[in-house]
Amino acid sequence: MIKVIGGVIAGVALSVLLAWKLIGGMVFSEVPSPYSVEETAARIQQNIQAAGNGWSISGLRNPAKPVEADGGNVLPVLLIEACSTVYSGPILKMDDVRFLSLLMPCKISVYKKNDGKVYIGLLNAGFVAKLFGSEVGAIMDKVVADQKKFLIMDPSKPAPALIIPKMGGEGGSGGGAGAAAGC
Repeated sequence: MIKVIGGVIAGVALSVLLAWKLIGGMVFSEVPSPYSVEETAARIQQNIQAAGNGWSISGLRNPAKPVEADGGNVLPVLLIEACSTVYSGPILKMDDVRFLSLLMPCKISVYKKNDGKVYIGLLNAGFVAKLFGSEVGAIMDKVVADQKKFLIMDPSKPAPALIIPKMGGEGGSGGGAGAAAGC
């Protein structure tokens, strides 16, 4: 009897661990960047501004800064916030999915890992959107197409300057320009 219970517990634990690993890979994406954290963030910002479709940069945060201020030591991280009223507007008008506003603005994280390399992390908006029906899915498919454009790193173009939104943007809180202007 103890072997059966132990087997069931081990099976459940293995299933939970496997689900955790698989879901993480489906919900989030991570791609390497050939540039520094700052240059990668600046190139993404430039791509956001050039994407059209109502996209604007609503914030730039440095979530490592409060940790450092508290005496911690972490590798560099920048969080770019961008929003498109073309895409957010229709979702915000639907009562049944308005809670998706917690995903607005879209966030792209640029960070360095202990391997010394820089990575870009973002939500797999296409996967998440499919959980909320065809209307949201159709909108988010367009977001996904634009996000692909944000990540194009053209080495033939010179490095742009990092855009620091006017209202804050430093630290782990504050919303940059997005706090006042919204998404």
